[in-house]
Amino acid sequence: MAQEIKYFKLVNKKGESVVLSNFGAGIIEINVADRAGKIDNVSLAYAKKEDYFDDGPYLGKTPGRYSNRIARGRFTLDGIDYQLSINCGEDHLHGGKGTDSYANRIWDAEQVGNKVTFTLFSPDGDANYPGNVNVKAVYTWTDDSCLTLDLFAETDRRTVVNLTNHVYFDLRGAHNKADFGITKHILMLNCSKYLPTGADLIPVGRMNPVDGTPMDFRVPKEIGRDLHADFPAIHHGKGYDACFVMDDCDGDVKPIAEACEPTTGRKMTLSTNKPGVQLYTGNWLSGCPDGPEGYVYKDYDGFALECQDFPDGPNQPSFGYKPLEPGELYHNVMKWQFGTF
Repeated sequence: MAQEIKYFKLVNKKGESVVLSNFGAGIIEINVADRAGKIDNVSLAYAKKEDYFDDGPYLGKTPGRYSNRIARGRFTLDGIDYQLSINCGEDHLHGGKGTDSYANRIWDAEQVGNKVTFTLFSPDGDANYPGNVNVKAVYTWTDDSCLTLDLFAETDRRTVVNLTNHVYFDLRGAHNKADFGITKHILMLNCSKYLPTGADLIPVGRMNPVDGTPMDFRVPKEIGRDLHADFPAIHHGKGYDACFVMDDCDGDVKPIAEACEPTTGRKMTLSTNKPGVQLYTGNWLSGCPDGPEGYVYKDYDGFALECQDFPDGPNQPSFGYKPLEPGELYHNVMKWQFGTF
């Protein structure tokens, strides 16, 4: 790799810290206190920098140009058919294979105080997407333990953009592992609907109510309670790998999820301005590169909550996806507030 992978550390007044990388505009560590004041990393990480390249889980990174799935890697825009790379069965995932994805590129970076700004230029035809696009990922870490990621994009030609971050959490901390993974975490989602999919995890074009199904997290429950339920959305992904629809989404930044870990007392509230959040329970983490201190990851060792527009949006008219226009500013806010209970 010609350019150097660099890490950037932000520390608040409590001694809690965030470590970021210019590779994939990624999150490497989020070190926050538990109820006893012990600080530990609650995000999954690899032991080696080089392990982040083209990893299956996209650990902590920022994929694009279109995160999540596009069916068969095809979409039509302004009468032109576009064929993207295929890297997940017969479909396009997280911007494509290898360096097609923003997750596998080195971004320009600048750190000023408690903020790191990553920028990336994506030219017209990049990975066969139309339009020159300037992308920016701005991380801010505060003294009250709030990490905010502002994702921006601008284009000179009508195009499709859907950015997110793929950080995985284990609120027990990196030095408090147990065989049950994240299944004992308590999760709440402000989502009354989800997007059902086929076996390929491509949405079928409607929104189903969560009421009376294993997809209902409106009342907090253990992630593991229905993790292996006899239900299509669970079977398709070997666990949760589904997009949930935020209640009353109006473009303002609102809480969409809260996760709590009973043994450490850590909790995290996630807020966003986007209509969807993909809950992924680390169903295929086994076999990925080792974590720090030689830790061997297992399935369900971490969960991701990816705030975004809906998957396969360009091919799903009922979802109301709007391409990015010249002169418009794409903006996705992901705000993680950490604390204890």
